[in-house]
Amino acid sequence: MRVTETIHVREDERFDAEAVESYLRERIEGLPEGELEVRQFPSGASNLTYLFKIGDWEGVLRRPPLGPVPPKAHDIGREYAILSRLNPHFPLAPAPYFFCEDEAVIGAPFYVMERRHGVVIDDTFPEEIEPTPELCRRLSDTVCDTLVRLHEVDWKVAGLDGIGRPEGFLERQVEGWIARYDKAKTEEIEEVRPLTVWLSASVPESPPPTIVHNDYKLNNLVLDSGDPTAPVALLDWEMTTIGDPLFDLAVSLSYYVEPGDSEDLKRVIPTVTATPGFMTREEFMKRYAQRSGRDLSEMHWYMVFCYFKLAVIIQQIYARWKKGQTEDERFSNFDERVRTIILHAYNLSRSDSG
Repeated sequence: MRVTETIHVREDERFDAEAVESYLRERIEGLPEGELEVRQFPSGASNLTYLFKIGDWEGVLRRPPLGPVPPKAHDIGREYAILSRLNPHFPLAPAPYFFCEDEAVIGAPFYVMERRHGVVIDDTFPEEIEPTPELCRRLSDTVCDTLVRLHEVDWKVAGLDGIGRPEGFLERQVEGWIARYDKAKTEEIEEVRPLTVWLSASVPESPPPTIVHNDYKLNNLVLDSGDPTAPVALLDWEMTTIGDPLFDLAVSLSYYVEPGDSEDLKRVIPTVTATPGFMTREEFMKRYAQRSGRDLSEMHWYMVFCYFKLAVIIQQIYARWKKGQTEDERFSNFDERVRTIILHAYNLSRSDSG
């Protein structure tokens, strides 16, 4: 889909546009005359994202989802601070304009950032892009190499040393995601217990820490409309921290499907990466290892864990829908997705390699 594709704001996710426009004009100089037009980006299942237009000016607003959210999740102020510090060192991170913690304005804290134009490739290719094997291979290279570039950023120089605790990172991740699953659980899945026992018993030693995007995947890249192998932005920084770069790699690959994957997995993780020309996960890992110089001998564990993490994220979304905390019908069958990914992770944990 195109990143320019927006919809009318969903009924239950509207806010007072006049109040926001007044707030914008107090904080952004040089805004043109005219009325604020608000549209909504329909994709994504986490923070809500809106497009603002006043004349020829455009901006993007990010706010937490409706209803109660998990502790420490959807911290918009933290996301704003990360982008503010990271943008000068990693220009693919959009520059934010301001942060508003006054919930009286739209009913939640929010921030507004610059708009980056381009295309986003999600579960299908835009009509204007012909997915030749050569293009798909180069797209694979772009996704891999951009992650390597992010992991090369000196996070201390960027002032990001306060956003995470790299010591004991993996152990906390395992404990935390198991706890999140238990809290969001809506049914018993028998494979969960042996899977989480296996994960807890075999945590590998992490390499030196880097910035961890924590949701890095093809459809979080905005690509140049003239050359879709050239990235112009990387989006969705809400879960960014400092930690294990191989965890970040595995998170990315947990969203990556290939032709040999089961049809169930392909339905749960809709993406174009099974198109002829895209690298396999194994080839992606090999290129990352060559470009980064990191040892990937423990990637099997990382992959199992990140599939489990993905299942937990989907379970948290489904739990919110089941409790009536969101009316978005896209989430009504997410319980089936959770079961599919849990079973995949369990079976992978019983195999010899990822």
